Amino acid sequence: MKKRCEWCGSDPLYIAYHDDDWGVPVHDDQNLFEMLTLEGAQAGLSWLTILKKQKNYRNAFNGFDIEAIARYSEDDINRLLADQGIVRNRLKIESVIRNARGVLVIQEKHDTLDSYLWRYVDGQPKQNSWRSVAELPAQTKQSEIMSKDLKKQGFNFVGPTICYAFMQAVGMVNDHVVGCFRYGEIKNMDKSW
Repeated sequence: MKKRCEWCGSDPLYIAYHDDDWGVPVHDDQNLFEMLTLEGAQAGLSWLTILKKQKNYRNAFNGFDIEAIARYSEDDINRLLADQGIVRNRLKIESVIRNARGVLVIQEKHDTLDSYLWRYVDGQPKQNSWRSVAELPAQTKQSEIMSKDLKKQGFNFVGPTICYAFMQAVGMVNDHVVGCFRYGEIKNMDKSW
């Protein structure tokens, strides 16, 4: 039996996310935007709740098409507020639109969201070596700086804790515990950069 980070528990969806996605480096702007959106939606909720709604989010938000979302109007907000498949919180929904507009500004200035975000780890995944989940930080200096910078670009729901969870999810940091079977696999991915 494979040893995993204990946070993923026994839910098959959570285990699949842990085994296949969490900590794998992501460099596609649309996928990065999706994960930033989902991390923001998770504020105050469990990650498993958001994972169960991920497909609904993709359907509701045009597959996370950044340009399409940036053009959303009040009619779109009302449509989303009525969508039972997502978290129906006006501030969170409006933040997705604001954040999409912020991504367009970043892409204009920095070419890609990818290059903008990955600079916080100098373009390379940071390899941590935690022995237990209790050692994982909730935020770091890098996530605090990312949060401040994104807020200056007009982003919402990007506090330092959300930014650090995002960094973990998209592989900017390898926070699998060293006893987890994915720790070495993720670390070896780093060598292919």
